[in-house]
Amino acid sequence: MVNSMNKPVLHRDDPALVPLTGNVKVTRQDWLNAALDVLVNNGASQVKILTLADRMGVSRSSFYWYFKSRADLLDALLDHWQSRNTDALIRQSALPATTITAAVCNVFHCVLDARLFDARLDFAIRDWSRRSDKVRRVLDHSDRRRVDALAAMFARFGFPDAVVRARVLYYMQTGYDDATLAESLEERIAQVPAYLYVFTGQHPQPGEVEALAAYARAASDDE
Repeated sequence: MVNSMNKPVLHRDDPALVPLTGNVKVTRQDWLNAALDVLVNNGASQVKILTLADRMGVSRSSFYWYFKSRADLLDALLDHWQSRNTDALIRQSALPATTITAAVCNVFHCVLDARLFDARLDFAIRDWSRRSDKVRRVLDHSDRRRVDALAAMFARFGFPDAVVRARVLYYMQTGYDDATLAESLEERIAQVPAYLYVFTGQHPQPGEVEALAAYARAASDDE
């Protein structure tokens, strides 16, 4: 849609509200994307309205078309993180699988595909939680949801120690990512069968690791 000046009309999130015209050049998602970039690279303390406006070359007044305040933007960042990362891990753990090793491979998609699960954002949230009790509570709740989902995955396959295995898988992977080991993709893939055995006590079935490897290589090519 264009206006009488043949300029794009930007709509507010609520379609019942008046379209944005004039000097408004960015959308709500633009503000959120800029804030996410600052959060990941510089920390939550640097997520400031004026800083974001300068980065995008717009007036900070346009910020208030989409957010009530800086606190509202910070809440939106937390919501985005939960829908991006926490919900993705929960979905992957609930996918149909014929074996527990195949189910864990589904979860490994989160580790291998940044489009599915943003590890850098996860660590930015964890860093933020060290300075915010509110964020700490949100993070703790998210961690519980993730572990519960993994425990449910193990329980589907009859593991009596499902919660313990879920914790081992989840917190080992969190620490593994934090270590930022200098491993190539092929090195990581080569270790998958052993990791699957450690996590599940079972060896992967033929084709499971190969399918995961194919997914990982395709995700790497798309980055």
